[in-house]
Amino acid sequence: PNKKGCTYTALCEVESELNKAGIETEIFHVGNKPIRGCTACGQCREIKGRCVYDGDSVNRLLEKAETADGFIFGSPVHYAAASGAITSLLDRCFFAGGKAFAYKPGASVVCCRRGGATAAFEQLIKYFTISNMPVVSSQYWNMVHGNTPEEVKQDLEGMQIMRTLGKNMAWL
Repeated sequence: PNKKGCTYTALCEVESELNKAGIETEIFHVGNKPIRGCTACGQCREIKGRCVYDGDSVNRLLEKAETADGFIFGSPVHYAAASGAITSLLDRCFFAGGKAFAYKPGASVVCCRRGGATAAFEQLIKYFTISNMPVVSSQYWNMVHGNTPEEVKQDLEGMQIMRTLGKNMAWL
């Protein structure tokens, strides 16, 4: 929800490695506006790869997904889970436009103050494993710890994990 918060700080570290490898990147900020959950209305089947609810960032992300070569989804940890916003976003994106993600590498990055990171990390990876996406790893789970961007930068191991993730994503 914070445009330049902890998750952004981790993603920037990954992005730096991707850019060094000559890979163009874009950080897509979900924002702090409400994102409605999927209602399983099935209307996305009628409009081919788009969600019928068009008042938030879901369809914008689906448009970008069509031409993107890979994805890294980042989320803060809220109550030992990925944020409600990214969960709603990804539920609808993968339900409506899962074909745009298939066979493209995916990774997740989570950021927390102290606990719940592994549960959130696992939650995000499941989108990839049910969508024919190769999962990109690092030398440890893709997580950083800190309550502020400055604290995240002090997580030296976490930042190293982000750099390795960027190198591994570039390699794939």
